Amino acid sequence: MTTQPPVTVRTFAQRLSPTPRGARLARHLALHQLHAWGIPHGSDASDTAAAIVAELAANAVTHGRVPGRDFELRLSLVTGSVRIEVTDTRTGPRPPAPGAVRQPEPLDENGRGLVLVEALADRWEVVDRVPPPGKTVRVEIDLPRWSALVRALDGASGSAQVGAGGWPVCTDTAPAPPKPTAAAAGS
Repeated sequence: MTTQPPVTVRTFAQRLSPTPRGARLARHLALHQLHAWGIPHGSDASDTAAAIVAELAANAVTHGRVPGRDFELRLSLVTGSVRIEVTDTRTGPRPPAPGAVRQPEPLDENGRGLVLVEALADRWEVVDRVPPPGKTVRVEIDLPRWSALVRALDGASGSAQVGAGGWPVCTDTAPAPPKPTAAAAGS
């Protein structure tokens, strides 16, 4: 029997204020963390994740806000994909399930967020928050170069490179996006 080496699951979690500023900060933090994991800013996976985080965070702020309670952004590198979870503490009606998202009318002022999530995500679902109350919207984006990315992260010593056609983990020519600051989050 051949055993495979254990895979280190990488997770990032941050609680954020349920404000437009908190939603913008969620997107900035997600981009920064993905870059730190070797998914460079401006790549398809990074851009897709940024759009999904922006929509889910905006929904948490707009529809899931409970005064005095934060929402949470969680990112994880799981086998073959990056998982995005946005959790709020609001009870009541849940968002529609995958495949049940209603297409908005052309003149509707809202209702496009989950349509976008459904179009961009490889998989998504809405689950109960643990511990209750609330809900979590969980999205996965497949990463075609996942195994090379994880090998590079496991063996990274500052400037390791992924093999040909892979993403750089850290290079002098691919600078990380600037670290989010309070001023940047307000823009």
